[in-house]
Amino acid sequence: MSRKERSIKKVFKVFCEGDTEYNYFDNIRTTKNISLAIRPVNMGGGGYANFISKLKCDSNSNCIAKFIVVDGDRAQTDSSEQKKLDELIQYCRMQNNSKRIPHLLIVDFPDFEYVACLHFENYNGKNSEQFITGELKYKSISDFKSDKKVLINIEKKRGSFNNLLKAINRNNVIVNNKISVKKKIYEITVEKTEYYSQNIGKKGTNINDFFDVLDKLGILI
Repeated sequence: MSRKERSIKKVFKVFCEGDTEYNYFDNIRTTKNISLAIRPVNMGGGGYANFISKLKCDSNSNCIAKFIVVDGDRAQTDSSEQKKLDELIQYCRMQNNSKRIPHLLIVDFPDFEYVACLHFENYNGKNSEQFITGELKYKSISDFKSDKKVLINIEKKRGSFNNLLKAINRNNVIVNNKISVKKKIYEITVEKTEYYSQNIGKKGTNINDFFDVLDKLGILI
């Protein structure tokens, strides 16, 4: 009797710092039925360099693409961290040039809490902590960060991906990934990773790259 072949499920991997990011992408995984494997990165003591270390020891098996989600505020306040961010960008470029597993770097400035606020049409771009504790009625920013249903609650409060994508100012991005996708064979190529260091200090994000990849592959969320 022949054995049944076991189908191996391929996944997108998300490397992220902080509880908010982890909970957000985990909510996407569970509520939108997206094949995500989430890899938390402890930034303590190592900063952006810890992302490089984590990526270097991570397996490429059964992986469609790797999304690396970081806060940009470290690069503004610490010149040594800006150098490490440069190194992280170069590492992603090197991986993308190898044409193996695409590495898509996403830099949120100042942080992911700002990105969360962009899900709301009435967010005016000002202090994200005030918006989270005021409009969204969280007791504190810590309460928000520890919310394991953060995306679910964002949507309950009438936040949406559409609002987020419309609100992104593409002129302020620190990183922009030039992406091509072959939908039929599920192939993603990062043609170029553009780096705009002059935008460090400006509120912005290129998290749209994550949604753009899913959209081009026909994955609806």
